[in-house]
Amino acid sequence: MVGTGSSGGSRRTGGIAEIVVAGAGPVGLAAALLLDRLGYAITLVAPERTNTDGRTSALLAGSVALLQRIGVWQDAEKEAAPLRSLRIVDATRRLIRAPEVLFHAAEIGLDAFGYNIPNRALLATLDAAVLGRTIKRRSATVEALDLAGGDVTAHLSDGGHLSAPLIVAADGRRSLVRNAVGIETLDWRYDQSALVVNFRHSLAHDDTSTEFHAESGPFTMVPLPGNCSSLVWMDRPAESEARARLGPEALSAEIEERSAAILGAVEVEGLAQVFPLAGMNAQRFAAKRAVLIGEAAHLFPPIGAQGLNLGYRDVATLGRLLAGPLPDPGAADVLAAYDRARRSDIVGRTAAVDALNRTLLSDFLPVQAARGLGLFLLDQIPPLRRAIMRQGVGAT
Repeated sequence: MVGTGSSGGSRRTGGIAEIVVAGAGPVGLAAALLLDRLGYAITLVAPERTNTDGRTSALLAGSVALLQRIGVWQDAEKEAAPLRSLRIVDATRRLIRAPEVLFHAAEIGLDAFGYNIPNRALLATLDAAVLGRTIKRRSATVEALDLAGGDVTAHLSDGGHLSAPLIVAADGRRSLVRNAVGIETLDWRYDQSALVVNFRHSLAHDDTSTEFHAESGPFTMVPLPGNCSSLVWMDRPAESEARARLGPEALSAEIEERSAAILGAVEVEGLAQVFPLAGMNAQRFAAKRAVLIGEAAHLFPPIGAQGLNLGYRDVATLGRLLAGPLPDPGAADVLAAYDRARRSDIVGRTAAVDALNRTLLSDFLPVQAARGLGLFLLDQIPPLRRAIMRQGVGAT
């Protein structure tokens, strides 16, 4: 059984294979709930949550399907706003500008591309679902791993340890589990930061997310329930920090001006947060009885709502491969299958988001022309539009 204290434990409790999930963010909690439903004995290891996250997450259709599968969407949906349309506006002052493009979920047979939800509400819903299951929780972090006994033994910050045939690393971009199994990463940074804040507005958003493309990055307004929206404003770090220091009235005025007042009068709510932007890909996504999900596996700028949604695609893939349940979920062939299944999706989407960001920042005229042509073709060729939209929101 999963052991604590001085005993290592075996890999089974009453014939049920065990899995340790490290990390209790939105990806780790979803993974614990899905694996519990598949019939595994789950122990969730994470410290108590102390930070206040004012951000929101745009959950695309594939992620909504996952949350429905684990039985939490009915409660989460109450706090979310649908995203039925997406508008892209070229707000640069360059010689070559792209046409405005408007996408509608109805074009691909969906009521909405997805839903925007405050992270606090999403986490509260997932936490409540975990409490209603047989999932065990340990308020600790994984500090080291031992593979000598066949299973993986996680040594915890509280002095105890857990043994199981598989550990799922959902412990973030600085993953201790990833480092412990020797998986290296490819890391890069951008000369950009994202200012994140929520705001009220006097005009209706009509369930439309609007993304203004500027020379220093996108300015994206995403609907929340009522006449409220969340903002992700990417810019040079000094500019983002300076805006975060503004008073509420001054910041509201800047947002209203940058958005061309399409949502009317603006009033910011809460504190503005600033996050430096970086990218990372793990060189492998599974090794030595560990699999990586979420930001333990990949990280990139908040463009196209792909970050958390890619993490939920990791969870969906893991659930598909571990359906059964399997007697040994950490077997080498299972880990190899997970690595193969996730590689093209993660690498491809990371490259696409990186390219979109860099083409926006580039002053090289042929790059600007190529970007403008791409958006023009998306606007004019319905089959291409539909293919890109399906790819963006699709489930694994």
